Amino acid sequence: MQDIVEKLREKRAQARLGGGQKRIDAQHAKGKLTARERIELLLDEGTFEEWDMFVEHRCADFGMQDTKIPGDGVVTGYGMINGRLVFVFSQDFTVFGGALSEAHAEKIVKIMQQAMKVGAPVIGLNDSGGARIQEGVASLGGYADVFQQNVLASGVVPQISVIMGPCAGGAVYSPAMTDFIFMVKDSSYMFVTGPDVVKTVTHEEVTAEELGGALTHSSKSGVADMAFENDVEALMMVRRLYNYLPLSNREKPPVRPTSDPADRMDYSLDTLVPANPNLPYDIKELILKVVDNDDFFELQPDYAKNIVIGLARMNGQTVGIVANQPLVLAGCLDIKSSIKAGRFVRFCDAFNIPIVTFVDVPGFMPGTAQEYGGIIKHGAKLLFAYAEATVPKITVITRKAYGGAYDVMASKHLRGDVNLAWPNAEIAVMGAKGAVEIIFRQDKNDPEKLAAREAEYKARFANPFVAGARGFIDDVIQPHETRKRICRSLTMLKDKQLENPWRKHDNIPL
Repeated sequence: MQDIVEKLREKRAQARLGGGQKRIDAQHAKGKLTARERIELLLDEGTFEEWDMFVEHRCADFGMQDTKIPGDGVVTGYGMINGRLVFVFSQDFTVFGGALSEAHAEKIVKIMQQAMKVGAPVIGLNDSGGARIQEGVASLGGYADVFQQNVLASGVVPQISVIMGPCAGGAVYSPAMTDFIFMVKDSSYMFVTGPDVVKTVTHEEVTAEELGGALTHSSKSGVADMAFENDVEALMMVRRLYNYLPLSNREKPPVRPTSDPADRMDYSLDTLVPANPNLPYDIKELILKVVDNDDFFELQPDYAKNIVIGLARMNGQTVGIVANQPLVLAGCLDIKSSIKAGRFVRFCDAFNIPIVTFVDVPGFMPGTAQEYGGIIKHGAKLLFAYAEATVPKITVITRKAYGGAYDVMASKHLRGDVNLAWPNAEIAVMGAKGAVEIIFRQDKNDPEKLAAREAEYKARFANPFVAGARGFIDDVIQPHETRKRICRSLTMLKDKQLENPWRKHDNIPL
């Protein structure tokens, strides 16, 4: 018995040491934590229960049978974040460069399957050189097994990926199918083919950082949601994000007690929107002033800035926020913003998170670049997402809601539950000047007559009352009472029940 206990102790010590002290030191020298250090920071202290510590690879080619390390390059198990269950895997770059083997993949698949059974999120900490070449197709099969679990878990339990080192080739497609991707600046990158292959095939000279670094993916491609300075900051922000989310699609998000009164008024909002309809203002000021305790977790803040998305709480309840940003491109909807917001709306709907939409949109972005890029189909993604969503939907029109973009932004016609407007809201097919130039084109050479027609059009249509008369707007409210009205609406909608017709799945325009 003593021998077995001693052997167990040795095996555990070997597994915890990973690739050895020398490689651990090299990991630290790059400013990176080890796989186990990351788990310790992510989870509540002392809650981690490790699985499959003794798993080893089964490869006998290229001398691999002589190099076996318990755990095989990934640490898996479950624990708690703020007392709530979570499953986690953390790839160990000190063991074979974190390369994925058949056994490595089986460990990841096992915890993902268990997470779905018990209804708990999965967090993946990625730091891997890719497929283990010595295993050939077996490692590729391992990737595909992980991909399959990602797809089955999608919309069932939240999935969060943190890229904390290399993630290249087939490895990128597992994070790509998860709900959120966080990256670490200067130490993580994602790409399908690396700089050397790019140079060979396309003759482009590009660095790994330029091709697939954290800043590239958080600002240019939109692949990553956020980029952080180091491992510690990234893991702390994952903990913060986790606090907003339900454990699975079978429950509602957690409600946190708040000291911020639900009926709090903010009279500074009465002067937020400039009198001149062509002047911008920052929609984030409105968001921060209406949510609980000025606390807004913005997602993709550096990508498609003409739309703002993120999570917040109102009267303690998690809500998803979608808002046009007049500071950027006048708040127009374009390809990138439609995709960004559409995916977020679908996430909220999958996990029972009410959606609050702030609208100030002059329309879809015109131009050949947008049309050739497929704005029709991509814009339809956001429309489709709002239309299929069955969670509570509350919409506040702060200024402009023109054309098809009015329809798309959670209008009453897309089953909006509560649709409100500020007194200066303009709900129309287009702006007064453009409308008059079309309707009264015979007067185009008479500026005085056109000006009079424009004033007439504004008086008739540039207000929320025409829409209100048809019931498309439920009420016109004062800006300072926005928080109170949203909180009351959320309370009213907390037991909302709505189901879409049965189908195998929808066919969103991809």
